[in-house]
Amino acid sequence: MSVDTRQASATLTDDELRTLDAHWRAANYLSVGQIYLMSNPLLTEPLRPEHVKPRLLGHWGTSPGLNLVYTHLNRVIRARDLDTLCIWGPGHGGPAVVAGSWLEGSYTETYPDITRDAAGMARLFRQFSFPGGVPSHVAPETPGSIHEGGELGYSLSHAYGAALDNPDLVVTCVIGDGEAETGPLAASWHSNKFLDPVHDGAVLPILHLNGYKIANPTVLARLPESELDELLRGYGHDPIHVTGDDPAAVHQVMAQAMDSALDRIAAIQRAAREDGATERPRWPVIVLRTPKGWTGPAEVDGLPVEGTWRSHQVPLSAVRDNPDHLRQLEAWLRSYKPEELFDEQGSPVPAVLACVPEGDRRLGATPHANGGLLLRELPLPPLERYAVPVDKPGTGMHEPTRVLGDMLEDVMRATTDRRDFRLVGPDETASNRLQAVYAASGKAWQAGTLDVDEHLDRHGRVMEILSEHTCQGWLEGYLLTGRHGLFSCYEAFVHIVDSMVNQHIKWLRVTRRLPWRAPIASLNYLLTSHVWRQDHNGFSHQDPGFVDHILNKSPEAVRVYLPPDANTLLSVADHALRSRDYVNVIVAGKQPCFDWLTMDEARVHCARGAGIWDWAGTENGGEPDVVLACAGDVPAQEVLAAAGLLRRHLPQLAVRVVNVVDIARLMPQGEHPHGMTDFEYDGLFTPDKPVIFAYHGYPWLIHRLAYRRTGHQHLHVRGYKEIGTTTTPFDMVVRNDMDRYRLVMDVIDRVPGLAVRAAAVRQRMEDARLRHHDWIRAHGTDLPEVADWVWDG
Repeated sequence: MSVDTRQASATLTDDELRTLDAHWRAANYLSVGQIYLMSNPLLTEPLRPEHVKPRLLGHWGTSPGLNLVYTHLNRVIRARDLDTLCIWGPGHGGPAVVAGSWLEGSYTETYPDITRDAAGMARLFRQFSFPGGVPSHVAPETPGSIHEGGELGYSLSHAYGAALDNPDLVVTCVIGDGEAETGPLAASWHSNKFLDPVHDGAVLPILHLNGYKIANPTVLARLPESELDELLRGYGHDPIHVTGDDPAAVHQVMAQAMDSALDRIAAIQRAAREDGATERPRWPVIVLRTPKGWTGPAEVDGLPVEGTWRSHQVPLSAVRDNPDHLRQLEAWLRSYKPEELFDEQGSPVPAVLACVPEGDRRLGATPHANGGLLLRELPLPPLERYAVPVDKPGTGMHEPTRVLGDMLEDVMRATTDRRDFRLVGPDETASNRLQAVYAASGKAWQAGTLDVDEHLDRHGRVMEILSEHTCQGWLEGYLLTGRHGLFSCYEAFVHIVDSMVNQHIKWLRVTRRLPWRAPIASLNYLLTSHVWRQDHNGFSHQDPGFVDHILNKSPEAVRVYLPPDANTLLSVADHALRSRDYVNVIVAGKQPCFDWLTMDEARVHCARGAGIWDWAGTENGGEPDVVLACAGDVPAQEVLAAAGLLRRHLPQLAVRVVNVVDIARLMPQGEHPHGMTDFEYDGLFTPDKPVIFAYHGYPWLIHRLAYRRTGHQHLHVRGYKEIGTTTTPFDMVVRNDMDRYRLVMDVIDRVPGLAVRAAAVRQRMEDARLRHHDWIRAHGTDLPEVADWVWDG
């Protein structure tokens, strides 16, 4: 539907139009003031250079459009008593969202020193993009926000994540036309194929086309309307167009568009919930075309500004030094007629607030934007129900993620009525051995189905789409609005969301310093199909570097776990699902893996984070000659196999075996909350004995974490060296020099005196590696002594 503003019907009465325009003008005035002013907020005296900030930072271009949306959302929320959350995709429009929350009072309730009067307005202006103040984005500090938007592309997937299992919530999502060019945003349009009109809320996208990015036109703004309609209809939406630059006419059309969209949403939900309709609906989308920098300076220094890319940030950049710019700024601010919008004390006049909703209905006060307020404890079952029996270490085998799948099935079942737990992943739930969850919930799906399809469910809470960005965005939006979840992904391809998790970690770090932000459930990753078992995928699927990426981030917010078997995976997962305000990365294999620890032992070991497996070593209570350390399931197997070889061939050697589950334990205590003291570290690894460390990922990470330790010069790490191919499981560790034979050779090379005494043993180890090389090329399988190995300690 497209409405010409010149022919729009009068949806609004004269009084409604007057009050809506007053609110919009007030928000525009406050937005400009935040960018420019540090005093004289109400222009009670002529504007002078010293009233202007010395450094002008911020983004004006998108702000008037966002203010228009805020104003019109206020109207429909108040008129319809809507429960609404708004995702502000053009996050650079921070001044607009701060202005809206200040006008409605939620900003002052959150920050009592920013009062709704002239003094508070002055503080509001001064703090924006100012040292010690608030960022220019719609940041965690902004009431009503769950999406910063500094990095573009994720708004729509966040909006759908917020709407999932929130049947009474309408999530409006403003998408900037620059953001609409990103790959993550393009994929997230398909989220409507996963939105259940019965159990989920609604998402109303507002595609804001103001025509320009920082310095270039935007693709969608330059498409003919008919072509853009075809695109949006192809995504499954019915577009409603609002186009214009005359404020009075745009207000009328925007009101008509909002009413039409919300009527359509209500009809869709009514048909699904009351009439049993199952056909996938076409949800509305509003296409809003208004000038970039609307109502700002039309021309500066002889160049066009309003409606061009020049209005993107600060249209008048030399206000302190250029008298013409100063005059233009004052004229611009006075064009909004602040004397009509604020009383003598600087408070908004009643006409400005006539459209503003009350209480939690205000956009800046909705508890959905402070999800920790709504969060309930996840009903986690006792782990003994799923624990695998371990009579003796290393004799039984299980697929760790399959065991975890049984636990997740019961979590999914226990939340059937609550609907506050989701499992997301890119087409890999069954591949990652988690398919037991399908007994409790199928896969969310609203598109067409065929007889051969399995586990598709219109009301399902398992979500699969082959876009890691969309999975991440869904889960972030879900968690930020007060629910729980787990993201299962192939280890090599979780890197696709490196940048997204950066933003989430930064969000968590900031919110920890905001007492009004309640803690949310942690973002939990299960990384499997990992580097050491890519039997048919090969080199392209071999990259364990996500752990390195995560451990570069804020130590207070990140945790990395490498459970070596099924019971330790259960213990780690239970801990992660109970935790708050973290990003937890769990790396665990899906292939059959030896069972090392009982459930009780696993709990203690995981709580410790790193510890001695005394049953595997030969130090017999004395001082070790060498420490064999490991982190990860395959490294644990190779270290224990190496310990067995040393026991057999060098029985007098005192060997200590150490397993690390929580990789941050290696860091000094002052650098990470889980770090060990030097006393603890030296007690575990010794200050002066050789440490041969087999690590799941890139070996230099271990060196980086432990470089300040006393015995670092004695630390020798084996791990993945970016050598991979399609080959046998054992050949992968041989190619990267992390195999049991190489580890024995490392011991011989580094324990003083062994090089001569154990030369024959070292030669046997080298011969075994050569036999392996010939065997796999002749038989296509690993050596029998490797394939049939069990722990015999």
